[in-house]
Formats: sequence, structure tokens, C-alpha cells
Amino acid sequence: MSLETNDLPEEERLFEHFSFTVDKGQGSIRIDRYLTDKIENLTRNRIQNVAKAGGVLVNGKPVKPNYKVKPLDDIKIVLPYAPYENLLVPENIPLDIVYEDDDLVVVNKPAGMVVHPGHGNYSGTLLNALIYHFENLPKNTDNRPGLVHRIDKDTTGLLVIAKNENAITKLAQQFADKTSKRKYIALVWGDLPDDEGTIEGNLARNPKNRLQMMVFPDGETGKHAVTHYKVLERFGYVTLVELELETGRTHQIRAHMKYIGHPLFNDVRYGGDKILKGTTFTKYKQFVDNTFKVLPRQALHAKTLGFVHPSTGKFVEFDSTIPDDMQQAIDRWRHYAKHKKNI
Repeated sequence: MSLETNDLPEEERLFEHFSFTVDKGQGSIRIDRYLTDKIENLTRNRIQNVAKAGGVLVNGKPVKPNYKVKPLDDIKIVLPYAPYENLLVPENIPLDIVYEDDDLVVVNKPAGMVVHPGHGNYSGTLLNALIYHFENLPKNTDNRPGLVHRIDKDTTGLLVIAKNENAITKLAQQFADKTSKRKYIALVWGDLPDDEGTIEGNLARNPKNRLQMMVFPDGETGKHAVTHYKVLERFGYVTLVELELETGRTHQIRAHMKYIGHPLFNDVRYGGDKILKGTTFTKYKQFVDNTFKVLPRQALHAKTLGFVHPSTGKFVEFDSTIPDDMQQAIDRWRHYAKHKKNI
């Protein structure tokens, strides 16, 4: 479990703490490899260095990187944490600007770009680019200049950035009140039974895998989350869908689609990188593997973004083109669906 640094006593805020209890069925595995799978953006080499310095504890005692984890081991790791303000280095990274005025800028984020610095991503982020291109961006409640919302590293699409205090206050309120409009396009595994529907289920960290969000339908755990979907095109083994967020939780679409049995195509974290539907024929397997290579990330694009402009008070809406890698994957499935009898 990771603790936000603001939740720690002041003297401990230069460190980030994680703790895990090994599952009963866990096989023998080196602890450096185990922790690499558990903690996002943390390299095995860094874990080894932390362990050598005495920062990895098992059942209260320091262990070496080659320690083999055992069922029910209590593991704790303490990592030096770089103060956030030290990570904010301006970088001359090109931005795909869809719209800009005195109050805000709408950008189209590419795949592979992290929105803000964090573990393992101290440079090359959208925020590093923003503070290079724009001066005096207002800070949000998390001390992040200009940011009103975010999308995952390998999700592409539209984000709005506030350029002054009035804009960040009014835009943030809209996202908090769930009045902004956010539509995504996704390619998901399987043939959905209904043309449209709504997914509801609280989201919280998966206790067995802290890198995943998990649905808790009873409503006693996690944060309320609602996703609406509509089928755009059916390809038999996969489906192209439009998704509209009523809430904006971490990994909401990815976790919700897995929950209903239709994970995103090539979503490694949620199991979509396996051949989940289709035939056992070699040609089909080769087709899917080649399509994974065309789209080496989850098939998710934040296509449409709408909100009330903070100065004019008028509703504005922006749209973006599906990126080339995802469009190629869609085209390949469309062609396969038409000609699968001959493949």
C-alpha cells in the first residue's frame, strides 16, 4: 500500500512507503522481481539498490535482493522521494495544441506521455512541456500547474489546461461536479450483448495487485463510478465502442470493461494482451499478434471533450481524430470481420 506523502508526518515526507502481504499461493520468486511487478514505474535495478541499503524489510528484517518470498511474508519498502517541486523542470517538448485562448489550452496527448512527474517518470511528461511553453500557470490543489484532469500514459486524447486562477477554479469545479463531457473510443474484446448500457461499480485498488483498480459492486469499498457505453461497430471477436464518463476515477474505463468481461484490446494491465476470443487456428493467432504489434498499448482514445468556458459561460466542445496506431488496428479488424471465412 502506498501512502501519499501528504498523509505522512512532516519528518517522513521525503520518503514513500509501500507494504505488501504475499498471497498464500505465491510461488518462490526473488523479492526484487516480486516488487518490480507490484510497484509501478520502479525498475528492478533500483529495488536492488534499495535492498542493499537496507530499505526492503521482510517480517521486520532487512533482506537482500535475492531473497525468495514466501506465502504470507510481510514486505515493506521505503523509497527516497524526490520533492515534487524539484521535478518541475521545463522541457522543450512539442505539444499538439487543438485550441488556445487567454484562459485555457486544449492539447491532444500522444501515447507514451505521462501527464505529470512521478516514480520512474521524472522527465518527458506533459507537465514538463507545459511549463516550458506557458508561463505562470496556476497550481491546482495537488500543486500541479495548469492541470485540471489527466489520462493514462498510454491513453491518447484531449486534455484541457487552465492558464489562470479563474480558469483552473471553474474548470476543476466542473470536473468535480461531473458536468464536463468526456467521450472515449475503445476497442474491446468480445461481442457485447447489448447495443448500449451502463456500468456501475465502486473502484478501489486491487488488494492483490496495487497497480490495478478493482470493482467492488456492493458499494462498501472504493469510490462511486459510472460509465455509459454504446456499440459503434461489431467485428465478431472484438467490438468498437464509445464510452462516456459520468465520473472520472483512475483506470475507470479499463477496470469497468474488464469487470463486465470485455477488457480493452491489448491492455496489458487488465488482461487484454491475451487472445481472449476467436479461434485456435494459427492464422488467427498470427493475425492478433500482428495487430498487437500495430497497436502496442491499450486501445483507448479520449476523443471528445466539452465544458463551459470559464470566461464566456458558453459550452464548448472539442473533437480529435483517432490516432494512427489505433485506427490501423480498427481497420485490420474490420477487414478480418469481412473476410474471416477466407482467412
